Amino acid sequence: MSNEQYEVGHYRVQSLLTKIEDQEIAIPEIQRPFVWSTAKVRDFIDSLYRGYPVGYLIAWRSQDARLKDGSASIGRHILIDGQQRVAALMSALLGHSVVDKNYHKRRIYIAFHPIEERFEVASSAIRNDSSWISDISEVFSQDAWIRELVDRYCERNRIDNPGMIDRRLRQLESIKNNTLGLIMLNNDLDVKTVAEIFIRVNSTGVTLNAADFAMSRMASNEDYGGHQLRKCIDYFCHLAKRPEAYSDLIQDEEFADTEYFRAMSWLKSDNDDIYDPSYSDMLRVAFTSEFKRGKLEDLVALLSGRDFETRDYKESIAKKSYEQLGESAKRYMNKENFQGFIGILRSAGFVQRSMVRSMNAVNFAYILYLMLRNQKERHSEIEALTRKWYVMSVLTKRYSGSTETTFDQDIRKIGAQEGIVSQRAQAYLEQIERANLSDNFWDVSLPSNLNVSVQTSPYFKVFLASLVKANDNGFLSRDHIVRDLLQGNSEIHHVFPKSYLAKRGYTKGVYNQLANYVVVQSEINRTISDTPPTEYFKAVREQCGAHTSIAIDSNPRKTYGSIADADDLLANYKQHCIPYEILEEPNGSLKETYDAFCEARRKRMAVKMRDYYRGLSSVVAP
Repeated sequence: MSNEQYEVGHYRVQSLLTKIEDQEIAIPEIQRPFVWSTAKVRDFIDSLYRGYPVGYLIAWRSQDARLKDGSASIGRHILIDGQQRVAALMSALLGHSVVDKNYHKRRIYIAFHPIEERFEVASSAIRNDSSWISDISEVFSQDAWIRELVDRYCERNRIDNPGMIDRRLRQLESIKNNTLGLIMLNNDLDVKTVAEIFIRVNSTGVTLNAADFAMSRMASNEDYGGHQLRKCIDYFCHLAKRPEAYSDLIQDEEFADTEYFRAMSWLKSDNDDIYDPSYSDMLRVAFTSEFKRGKLEDLVALLSGRDFETRDYKESIAKKSYEQLGESAKRYMNKENFQGFIGILRSAGFVQRSMVRSMNAVNFAYILYLMLRNQKERHSEIEALTRKWYVMSVLTKRYSGSTETTFDQDIRKIGAQEGIVSQRAQAYLEQIERANLSDNFWDVSLPSNLNVSVQTSPYFKVFLASLVKANDNGFLSRDHIVRDLLQGNSEIHHVFPKSYLAKRGYTKGVYNQLANYVVVQSEINRTISDTPPTEYFKAVREQCGAHTSIAIDSNPRKTYGSIADADDLLANYKQHCIPYEILEEPNGSLKETYDAFCEARRKRMAVKMRDYYRGLSSVVAP
């Protein structure tokens, strides 16, 4: 890397904090709220006191844009790494407040023991102990006189020789003269290069992505309301996860008076957690649905005023980009849109948070939904297309690899200017289905994909959704449907009980096969316990008074569920894709029976999932 791409400088702490207070260097708050523990702040101050290295800060020059009169608008420097350290310094040394993870403003009080040269987080005991200076910001106050502080301390602690106290308080004060390294990246570096530099320099294991850089651009822009837009995205995602935080957020009076806050206020009484987005999720959906681009680094360029055709920077483009993104954020937050989209996920059978594994699949489905809504497509068509696109994405793991590339590819196919969005999306969906969801997928690939022991498998989640969508009952249940069980009193039970197989030497990877799982009431699961399946399947058939090829002895039987009709029992087995005939007339060893059961069930599960997917009609006739 040439020296033209960045500059390395060293600044005194006091000089650096002055630049930040004067907003010459903008803190983007991309890592906000303040997440450091008070103990970490204490250790950071201690390192500075002892002259230990504390790492480099990294700033990125804002892009210079051309104003209408042709002059250059010199942007501020944006701090992309070091916010936590700077916030710690400003709170502990200058007495500024920080916003904590609960969005409360608070001070961080660090105490210093001059005799022991020790730092601690101030507590009630420390404040009542005269041997401590309970708030080191006193030493850094513009009105502070070190000699006066020394005299006061010595008088309180009856110290006759103030020399040592004087030296140590001056050493503490000299922290402001310590130097911090600052790497200043040139404004013409692209996001990937900036990210690579960040990763190589940063030793904490933290990585930043294009969403972080976009948030930093917004936070440093007040001319077009970027700082409020960044808060909008941050606050919405926080409120979606913690509705009770509304009372904290409304204390930000300036933001509470914006359209953004009014647009998200409905979340204060919403407790649905199916889709709780991160700021990256919200930013990606708002950007892609509005700008018809899939790579967030393009958003960073647009917010900087980049003209992709002429390759220069224009203030008019930056202004328009902020306006467009702001309007798209409002559509994202709109209660009718957000809840309507979640309703589609639920209607597809995804009724529990744990069933939604791929946030990128959810994000693109919401992008499609917003585009269809924006073009006022028929409601039935919007629901059907969105629902089927989401399930297709999960089944094909479409957004699990090169996410941005696939997003960009898909949005360009769907978001072209010609034609109706629903028609383009439908045609493109059919193209994807022909390539990825052919008969070979359902007959061969999917059964093979189900041959795993991971409950988080996306294929297993789709299978569960197929049970919900069909309104199926729980395994061996007559009155409890899978939908309710997944949302309440249920367990994922092993048809061949786990302890039964484990006692016979089967390993976790074998007895936890997906084909060995069923959704069952907790009471039924406890009744089955470690009973061999050949025994409790026989007992269930006996409950129904049905003929079985297995001899029935006269011993009392447990009751397994409430099914008492043979036809209901067979229907329940069919719902759960149970090859019950293999258990009624086992042929061979336990291993041969178990293997045959799993293989047969995987094929039946795949058929059920195929019928479920094809039933998610993507086009509804007028």
